[in-house]
Amino acid sequence: MGWRMGSTAVMASVGAVCRGFLYAFNTVEVTGLHNLLEVLDRRKAETRDRGLLTVCNHVAVVDDPLIWGILPLRYALDVENLRWSLAAHDICFKNRFTSTFFNLGQTLPMHRLWHSKLGGLYQPTMVQAIGLLSSPSSRPKITSPTYSTNGKDVIPAPGFYAANRNAWVHVFPEACCHQSADSSLRYFKWGVSRLILESDPAPEFVPMFVHGTQDIMPEDRSFPRFLPRIGNRIRIAIGKPADSEVLFGAYRQRWRQLAEKKNTEELQHGPEAVQLRVELAKAVRDEILKMRATLGLPNEMDETSALAETWDKEPNKRKFKSPVDGSLVNRH
Repeated sequence: MGWRMGSTAVMASVGAVCRGFLYAFNTVEVTGLHNLLEVLDRRKAETRDRGLLTVCNHVAVVDDPLIWGILPLRYALDVENLRWSLAAHDICFKNRFTSTFFNLGQTLPMHRLWHSKLGGLYQPTMVQAIGLLSSPSSRPKITSPTYSTNGKDVIPAPGFYAANRNAWVHVFPEACCHQSADSSLRYFKWGVSRLILESDPAPEFVPMFVHGTQDIMPEDRSFPRFLPRIGNRIRIAIGKPADSEVLFGAYRQRWRQLAEKKNTEELQHGPEAVQLRVELAKAVRDEILKMRATLGLPNEMDETSALAETWDKEPNKRKFKSPVDGSLVNRH
């Protein structure tokens, strides 16, 4: 009960601040908000029988939680119906205070490979995310109320509780802020493929695209860097909900066939499994590109941008201008 009250306090207060900042200091245009609100209303009114996965591009460090300021304040008080998100362990879980705050804010810690050998597709937090999207009776079976990401930290395991199953999980598959001149997309990392392939039952899927928050926190901003900039035009496009079993059913069927005949090692690293995740990540990216097109942004000219190997050209530095598309990259 105490944890739920604390989570409500954090989620509601942050939601109110984000909504106030968005609408008081910027011009906000949201298309398709009813698509998301109708899903949330239905999931509240009925017994949830599946998870909800929302997927979006990532252009600014403030995207989450700022974009959820578009939700009317009444939604901010219903934490059981609000999103779970993934965040960088090295930024959001540095100490006990920030860890508690982000845990209460329904955020799970992810190690990034650029910063830690503990990162990657099969780190413990991915099990929690898949569990949140899945029903209480299905896999993965989560048997402890806590887990560790590195053998030292102790993180609450939300997937352990039946009330948290069939939840809403939001992800930014680019996994870093991407501020390019034409608001193009990087490749999508394969974690989103795991969420779709391994959740049971298949979640509802809602694509999103955000544009303008890069002007609130531009990567090339000068002092004071920690202050968000105001007076910007923020546009958010939200697509219609779809059943992942219908939209991505062919990929899920291929996964089930692999799972029947492959062992764990082959499912994690075998060429068929890897190729399946690559193809599905691109299919998800294509759905986000459709939302991008609704904002009148130019069509993507180079389809190789969807491939991980295209971005291997980038230098192994913390801050640089990408040789791929000229975007500013800050691996803070």
